[in-house]
Amino acid sequence: MRFFSLRALPAFAGLCCLLLTSLPVRAVEPSEMLTDPALEARARTLSKQLRCMVCQNESIDDSGAPLAHDLRVLVRERLKAGDSDAQILDFLVARYGEFVLLWPRLSWHTAALWGLPPVALLFGIATLVVFNRRRRRAGAEDSANLTPVEEARLSDLLREGR
Repeated sequence: MRFFSLRALPAFAGLCCLLLTSLPVRAVEPSEMLTDPALEARARTLSKQLRCMVCQNESIDDSGAPLAHDLRVLVRERLKAGDSDAQILDFLVARYGEFVLLWPRLSWHTAALWGLPPVALLFGIATLVVFNRRRRRAGAEDSANLTPVEEARLSDLLREGR
C-alpha cells in the first residue's frame, strides 16, 4: 500500500526545498566565532540585542551586511579584551547612538517611545467605553419615545418571536 503516488513526488520534493529555504539564516561566519564557548555565547547574546544600521529591523546576528559583520567582529574583540556586556553596549551606544539597540533603554530621550503605546491603548479603551455608553443611552431614549401604536406593535412582534 502506497501513501502517495509517484506523480506527487516532484511536488513533495519542491515543498521540502521550499521549507528548507524558509529556515532562518544566521549571518555569523565561522571565521568570526570565538574558540571559547562561553565568550561566543555572550557574543551571540549581545549581537541579538544590536541593530544592523543597514537593515535596521534585523539584529547584527541575523544580518549579512558588511557593517553588521564589522560590528560582530568589534563585539568579539571587546569580549576578548575583557569588557563586560554593559561596557560593550555603552561603547556602541556612545559610538552609534541609542538607535544601535534593538530595545532602547528607558530614559527621558525614549520616554515617548516607551510611553506612547500604553497611552494609546488607554485612550482607545476610554473611547470604546464612552462610545458604548452613548450608544446605550441613545437606544434607551429611542425605546422610551415610542408611541402607543409602536409599543403595541413591538410587543406583538416580541410575542410572535417566542
